[in-house]
Amino acid sequence: MVFMVYCVKLQREGTKLGRPPFPGELGERIYNNISREAWAQWLAQQTMLINEYHLSPIDPQARQFLDEQLIEFLFEQKDNTEHLVQNDK
Repeated sequence: MVFMVYCVKLQREGTKLGRPPFPGELGERIYNNISREAWAQWLAQQTMLINEYHLSPIDPQARQFLDEQLIEFLFEQKDNTEHLVQNDK
C-alpha cells in the first residue's frame, strides 16, 4: 500500500517515505512533510555539496553544515531560480 504526504518542498501530494530517514525530531519532520521525490532531490543536492566542498560526512563540522543545508533545501527555500540570469531577447 502506498501512503501519500503533502510535500512542503514540492507544494503537492507525493509518495511518503517508507520510514524516517534518521532518528530524532528532524527525521520525523522529514517523514511527515517530505515526499520521496523531494528526498531524492535532497540526496542529489547533498552529494553535490559533499563533492563540491570536499566534505567528510563523519566530520562534525561538515555534518552540521549538511544539516543546515538540508533544512534550508527542504523547508526554507522559496525560489530556486533567483540565481538565473534573465534573458531580455
